[in-house]
Amino acid sequence: MRIHTKAVHAGDRKKPGDFIPVTTPIYTAASYFYERLEKLDRIFAREEEGYCYARYGNPTSAALEELIAALENGAGALACCSGMMALQTALLCALADRPKRVVAAEALYGATVTLLNSVLEPLGVQTRFVDPCDLAAVEQAMAEHRPGCLLVETISNPLLRVPALDRLGELARRFDACFIVDNTFATPLLVRPIELGADFVVHSATKYLAGHGDVLGGLVVCRGEFLETLRALGRTCGPVLGAFESYLTMRGIKTFPLRVERQCANARTVAAWLKRHPRVERVHYPGDPDHPDAATVSRLLPEGLYGGMISFEIRDAGREEVFAFMDRLRLIVRATSLGDVHTMILYPAMSSHRELSPRQRQRMGIGDNLVRLSVGIEAPEDILEDLEQALS
Repeated sequence: MRIHTKAVHAGDRKKPGDFIPVTTPIYTAASYFYERLEKLDRIFAREEEGYCYARYGNPTSAALEELIAALENGAGALACCSGMMALQTALLCALADRPKRVVAAEALYGATVTLLNSVLEPLGVQTRFVDPCDLAAVEQAMAEHRPGCLLVETISNPLLRVPALDRLGELARRFDACFIVDNTFATPLLVRPIELGADFVVHSATKYLAGHGDVLGGLVVCRGEFLETLRALGRTCGPVLGAFESYLTMRGIKTFPLRVERQCANARTVAAWLKRHPRVERVHYPGDPDHPDAATVSRLLPEGLYGGMISFEIRDAGREEVFAFMDRLRLIVRATSLGDVHTMILYPAMSSHRELSPRQRQRMGIGDNLVRLSVGIEAPEDILEDLEQALS
């Protein structure tokens, strides 16, 4: 099945009895019992499929996990309570039987950098940061650091760099390292990293997949050899997503290909307009022919589908001028997220990368004049009119 069809049908219409629900119900039970204790014993022992305790599994969440695994062409998945919990669980799973060392992209979501430096490093996990778009530098880092894991984003946050995932996958295999890809910005509509060599794919389900700003959740998809360890971590550590959030995420995914196609089309229009605007110094957008990773973009991303994210630098602006510009916006929502049906804007120095020092942000290329735009599904003319009046 093609991805649009999978998004609508995968995971749904399980038969709990003599009837088949059209959509997956919300199962709120914390525990389950059976007429005979022998059956519950077999389920606890995982000798028979079934449910015994909500931390071990929930039918609503299981349907969502089946759906995202189908979309990413993985062996299985774990639904988690947030994107950061999904990433942490993927890292724990990847490093379970490997050296506690990570080679990570230097351009990552700020909370991911904090997770590596402030949470995992005190626990003995060493991280070396490298430019993932410089394959020679990655190879050197892998050879010197001998990591258990390589971690990158499909499209980096917030400067929208696009590393060559297939080449990175080859490097990870050569050095016997697990390869984790955060695919939040791209979604499986644009890229399916497991097909390019990734062992784990992570999503903040809050963003494009759920898509309506009403869910906090995360998803991990993996290859078959890691699935039992992933699910064991879910049962033991309890990062699991609740039934209501699983239902909302699953409902959102049914329309995500249509939404993302529209967001990609709108972003192409907005990026071209921003590039011509005299108040804009620079535009970061994967679909720009002048993008530093244009060759990789044309090879890995479908034509015309470059994501709904744009970052741009306002000419001669600092924090005060950026705040004034954002305060003048009337349609575009000033909020700390992305991927919703409405267009959203944030100031990375204040929000997504706030926990990093000014020196770290500058080293990553995140200046005080940079803003990040998540383009929605509105009429593009209305988005441009709002940007024009706010930039003037």
